[in-house]
Amino acid sequence: MLVELDVVEQRYRAVLEVLDGASVTEVAARYGVVRQTVHEWLRRYAGQGGQSGLSALADRSSRPNSCPHQMPAAVEAAIVAMRRAHPGWGPATILWHLAREGIEPLPGRSSVHRALLRHGLVEGTKRRRKREDYRRWERDASMELWQMDVMGRVHLAGGQELKLLTGIDDHSRFVVCAKAMVRATARPVCDGLAEAWRRHGVPEGILTDNGKVFTARFGRGTGEVLFDRICRENGVKHLLTAPRSPTTTGKIERFHKTLRKEFLAEHDRVHAGIEDLQAALDGWVVEYNTARPHQSIGGRPPCERFTLAARPERPVAIVEPPVPGPVKGGVRPRPGGVSRWVDGSGKISLARFRYFVGASFAGQPVEVVVTDGLVEILHAGVLVATHAQRVSPDQADRLVGKAARKPTVARARDATTGLVVTRLADGVGMVSFAGTGYAAGRRFARQQIEVSIVGASVQLAQGGKLIRVHPIRHDRSRELGAFANPKGRPRRKDRTA
Repeated sequence: MLVELDVVEQRYRAVLEVLDGASVTEVAARYGVVRQTVHEWLRRYAGQGGQSGLSALADRSSRPNSCPHQMPAAVEAAIVAMRRAHPGWGPATILWHLAREGIEPLPGRSSVHRALLRHGLVEGTKRRRKREDYRRWERDASMELWQMDVMGRVHLAGGQELKLLTGIDDHSRFVVCAKAMVRATARPVCDGLAEAWRRHGVPEGILTDNGKVFTARFGRGTGEVLFDRICRENGVKHLLTAPRSPTTTGKIERFHKTLRKEFLAEHDRVHAGIEDLQAALDGWVVEYNTARPHQSIGGRPPCERFTLAARPERPVAIVEPPVPGPVKGGVRPRPGGVSRWVDGSGKISLARFRYFVGASFAGQPVEVVVTDGLVEILHAGVLVATHAQRVSPDQADRLVGKAARKPTVARARDATTGLVVTRLADGVGMVSFAGTGYAAGRRFARQQIEVSIVGASVQLAQGGKLIRVHPIRHDRSRELGAFANPKGRPRRKDRTA
């Protein structure tokens, strides 16, 4: 008859066998355990653990009697109190303040996070990306580069939305500008920039995104905006990010997150006027720069790094907005050259030939002037490249005999008469005819363009003056439908019952 023995009785029989003279190795093999387990049963049976006999062979809890590295209750209470008083503080900031108060032993960052998690003060969400996935960079000294941006979704008590012009020093994370304004147009933004320069000095460079207030890179105009001009007049290099690359200005974007979490969480839709909001913002910026620890610079306040960059003061050249000069006959004279946009490889296209400008000018507008066989390329009025003019054989034939002629000013010739339809150019100066796009030019964006078919070409004109001529690329069978709508496809209107 088989008899099932419990765990304690099996251990007891193993101990008796050893005490009767059997070897520990044989007993361990017979009961399916290692030799160290049999020795442990012998020690517990003999009473070395404070308890002896048969009861000492029962299962015990593996929990230790004490945990020397466990966080004291007083420290955990201090962590919870700091978090509730300052909801925007994370584990790193709380740990920095604990060190300032002389807490010993100081817990680890993960311990602080687990304490907040136990009390429901943070959510246990998984990090979307690892820290090592980001490529980090930083300038070597303060005042070498500022990062600036415009931040929205800031409201007064009455619901009016404001904009904030923000700026941060790339090396020290020192906030150099936090200016509230009703609208982020050229003059308020440049006034905030000049105020920051007078207070902290003029940096070597400024990094911004491609907002219209900072650059005309993707705008309708071909010249420089007021922000660009002020930077050039003061010898500041204005750097632009690549399109759709917010991580390039990651420091100012991260500052916006902190601003919303620690300042706007309590001050949004609270202040009655912009002056009250600006006063509260200035006070918070002072605390951010002088008292608040910054994790990326070793837990020190930004002012400690920023004050190391002692630079001599120099006057700030403030440029007034350009005033349009008198126009003769209601038509503004065209510049001496032609405008081109530098592509991603740093080159421009002129008369079917490519000319190198420089990779640093990618996406920037330049002016091209051709004189005496030289192609001169200017950016913001400054000559940046010069090339010998290249011509094709057919162009060379037309240039024969022109050296002795006086230069003439080219003017737009009248458009050839014919059946004409009107189309509206899109944001980049493209018009659609018979299902095919034809380029009129950026300067004609959002304007009415006259389209006609002359021979085997598509002629684009405005006000009876020829703009461009393209070879026909559309399906000729669709021309009838295109001419049937001389003013374009009619707009759909909502019908109400």
